[in-house]
Amino acid sequence: MATRPFDVDGSPLFVAEGIFAAEIVEECRRRGLLAGAYALRRPRGATFVRRLARDLAEQRKAPRVLVRRGVALLRAEPAVLRRQTGLGAEAARAGQVLRRVAALLAGHPRQP
Repeated sequence: MATRPFDVDGSPLFVAEGIFAAEIVEECRRRGLLAGAYALRRPRGATFVRRLARDLAEQRKAPRVLVRRGVALLRAEPAVLRRQTGLGAEAARAGQVLRRVAALLAGHPRQP
């Protein structure tokens, strides 16, 4: 896995998102940078349909392959969420995350 430094000086918050974001939770907490860590909890069926529609529209692979891959991801999703929460992220719905981040921003005015 490649690494590279980034600087958050002068920023009240930074957001790391994606399947690997939970990998940095512990280090951010250790450095006093962690305001919150969230793993999105979405209805699995809806995620499957959205992903399939996107991939079919983009013609990424043959439809049969996309369905098979989508079913595999659908089945794996609970394990992925368990892993992310095991790394310190809190499982939450998108609306909850947006409200929490807005509250954090309200409590931390932006710096120039």
